[in-house]
Amino acid sequence: MADKKIATVKVTQTGSPIGRRGDQRATLIGLGLNKMHKTRELEDTPSVRGMINKVHHLIKVEEAG
Repeated sequence: MADKKIATVKVTQTGSPIGRRGDQRATLIGLGLNKMHKTRELEDTPSVRGMINKVHHLIKVEEAG
C-alpha cells in the first residue's frame, strides 16, 4: 500500500457565535469548535469546505499540509 498524504486544514475560531443564527452555531460545533481561539486540524473534504464557507466570518483557515 502506498502511503497517501491526506490534505488537512487548520481551523481556528476567531468570532463568537453569540447573536448568530442557530445553524451557524451548529456548524461551529460540527467543526469541533466551541470556544474562542480553539484550533482543530480537519481533513480537506468538500463537506468540511462547505461548513467552512458557511461560517467563514467566525473562523481563520490555514493550510496544514
